[in-house]
Amino acid sequence: MFSERAALRDAARQPALHQDRVLRELLEHNAGTEFGKEHGFASIRSFEEFRKAVPVRDYRGLSPWIEKMAAGARNVLTADDPAVYFTSSGTTGAHKKIPVTPSFMRRTFFPFYYAAWAPLIEHFPEVLTDRDAVLNLKHDPLAAPPTTGSGRPHVGASQVDLGGTFGEPLAAEPGSSATWATLPVPVAADDHLHRMYLRLRLALESDVRCVIGINPAMVAALPYQLKLWWPHLIKEIRDGTLGGVPWGRRNHERAAELERLADHFGTVRPAHVWPRMKAVFCWTTGLASLYLPRLREEFGTGVTVLPAPVAASEGPVGVALDRHGSAGSLVVTASVYEFVEADTDISEDVETLRPEDLEAGRDYHVVFSHIGGFFRYAVGDVVHVVDRLGGVPRVEYAGRGGRSDVAGERLLEAPVIRALAHAATATGLEPGNAACRVSAGADGGHRYEFAVSHRTPWSPGEGDRFAEALDGELCRQAPGYRTARATGRLGAASVTRLDGDAFRRDWHNTVATGIRPTQVKDRLFQQDPAQWARLTGGTADVTGNEAT
Repeated sequence: MFSERAALRDAARQPALHQDRVLRELLEHNAGTEFGKEHGFASIRSFEEFRKAVPVRDYRGLSPWIEKMAAGARNVLTADDPAVYFTSSGTTGAHKKIPVTPSFMRRTFFPFYYAAWAPLIEHFPEVLTDRDAVLNLKHDPLAAPPTTGSGRPHVGASQVDLGGTFGEPLAAEPGSSATWATLPVPVAADDHLHRMYLRLRLALESDVRCVIGINPAMVAALPYQLKLWWPHLIKEIRDGTLGGVPWGRRNHERAAELERLADHFGTVRPAHVWPRMKAVFCWTTGLASLYLPRLREEFGTGVTVLPAPVAASEGPVGVALDRHGSAGSLVVTASVYEFVEADTDISEDVETLRPEDLEAGRDYHVVFSHIGGFFRYAVGDVVHVVDRLGGVPRVEYAGRGGRSDVAGERLLEAPVIRALAHAATATGLEPGNAACRVSAGADGGHRYEFAVSHRTPWSPGEGDRFAEALDGELCRQAPGYRTARATGRLGAASVTRLDGDAFRRDWHNTVATGIRPTQVKDRLFQQDPAQWARLTGGTADVTGNEAT
């Protein structure tokens, strides 16, 4: 992994050279495919010709070719057959079928993947000294996965064992050989909460030093679940059972030790049960940037939060090549990258920018092309350019690319999250997670209603000041919102205060419906009335209005 990271650092010195090579390889490899013939891959000699020949598409635009492949047709998007199809739910909730080919794994994925683990292994090598030192919350392979019509597995990326037949031995994730990686008792395929409970029950008898979640909402849920399940966990450790089934030995000593800790501290946190915790590995930006500072305290003083790479199931974007807390360098050896200004709508003929055109401090939609069958693909994510390192932009995930737009405000997640952070700084308050929706007043006007959890007490007056500061920051961060407010098309934003566990509880309850934990992510814009009602519980907001 260190050699792969070194190779990416070297590649950053000549990014244009490597981007040209990636383009050439994907064209040559897929020239004889149905897609390649239709778009003239064999005659394309430059990026400009590639841009003219291939429209920008999202998943829906590529889905006719993908569905044809999944049904069993060969040589459609890629010259080599997919080994597996990843499933991923987009903003609409529709399940995707993301083809993953051997060429993609070898040329695009593994160099990026190995480099992503380098900071953890370099600075915290002790996490690999014991197979039970890492609690990997995302690793959940299926023994009998569902398949597409072609007979290929159709699973989430977290449900694939990269150290097994699909990948290669060195690719096994940290924690993937832990005692709890393969559960010794049967569990229903969709009973994700029970699997999480069983793994936590087993991990409580081990000296866990690192937690891997990728999705930070999963990491945030761990302290909540520890408290929620605490009495039953202690009983099972004492009785030597696992989900009510006899397993291992009766561990009275550990049960008594855990009870003493809970009595001493008056509560229970991961830091108490795993005092030698060193690192947490997850995304550190987006809405997580609001709650990670407090969340890190739950895992222990001095615990390092390492940023997971900027990536989607369809392909990588950026990976940390140093110890930056949120940003990663473009993986110029993996994909051909293009970008679109965040305020611009994505269309087939949208004008795109190359990596050398990007400006620090700006937000951009991501478009990439790689050998695995995604050509000029608008992945739906927005990144924020932090700076440049070694010749390439260093980017961090800023939010999803979908807009909220009821009155011409054209709000993206990124400026709203920044507005929340600035309002917190201006008022000295500490919001946890947040969500918002557009609500209609009795006069027919609209406004943004925010639901905000808080880890420290807020008085009603402080809440009013936060709402006022948030509305002002939205005007500063989003020109469309400022215009809509100035012309009276939007009223002032309001804030509904929620208790500190509201979002964790909502996450837990959503997973209980059968959705995989990795797919239950922080969502800022929430217009589903039922979801909003579950989250807020009809709580009175700080401006004196009632949440509906």
